[in-house]
Amino acid sequence: MITRRDAALALDIPLEMAYKHGIPARMAETEFTEIRDNPPAWLVQSRANRTGKRPVWVHLRCYICDYTEAARPKKWWPDFSYVICADHEIGELPGPDAGSRRSEFDGVGSRFIGILDEPIAPS
Repeated sequence: MITRRDAALALDIPLEMAYKHGIPARMAETEFTEIRDNPPAWLVQSRANRTGKRPVWVHLRCYICDYTEAARPKKWWPDFSYVICADHEIGELPGPDAGSRRSEFDGVGSRFIGILDEPIAPS
């Protein structure tokens, strides 16, 4: 059996779209394989409409403990330097490079903090 969320991940579609188009909460592997190998018109159209600017799903991995999670990226997420679980301390990471500024972003996925190290513009 495969869950709707796992099917959405594998088909690279939003979970909302899977629900809207009748993908059941749980389905047999053979049903999923049929959808993947012979996509319905809505899935073909969805793939054709993609701009490629932002992925549908991203795989987050904690830099410290390797915990992973698939999540829908938000528009405000920059390209993080590090992603760590919220229960780790920022001090467990390597320090930022000289001449860089470190910013923290809470609310990444269900339990992560995004860390962005960016150069400080010369004044």
